[in-house]
Amino acid sequence: MVFARIKTDFTGVWRANLEKSVLRGSAPKQILVKIEHREPLLIQQILVADAGGPERRQTFIIEVGANTINTVNGTPARSRAQWEGKELLIESWMKAPDREFHFKDYWSLSDDGLVLTMTHRDDDLAGQITWLEKLPAAEAAKLGGN
Repeated sequence: MVFARIKTDFTGVWRANLEKSVLRGSAPKQILVKIEHREPLLIQQILVADAGGPERRQTFIIEVGANTINTVNGTPARSRAQWEGKELLIESWMKAPDREFHFKDYWSLSDDGLVLTMTHRDDDLAGQITWLEKLPAAEAAKLGGN
């Protein structure tokens, strides 16, 4: 008997629980992430609100199994995503004038599908863990989400 592999679906609107998260750098006031996941395509729209500062918006498009290029603050970033068991690993490389950055972002979903954990284990953000909670449909709809 052959079993089909069931992949996780990250689709939804997610709010970072900043009390449970371990972030490198200064903590923002709020992080919202809208994810559209249509395997192999993954589209992230990220809103970061800093305390007393402007909101920053960023869109990342990743194709699982392919190299993709996005821009972060005007700097090109090359990314590649692949499944490692139930986790999605999104690996990215960015060149700054003085060095190259390497990020390995492991995404996992809780069994109930309500918590998305993004963990950096052995990269330039090692130890960072972002704990995101899925917004209920009614609240996500108010924000223009799913």
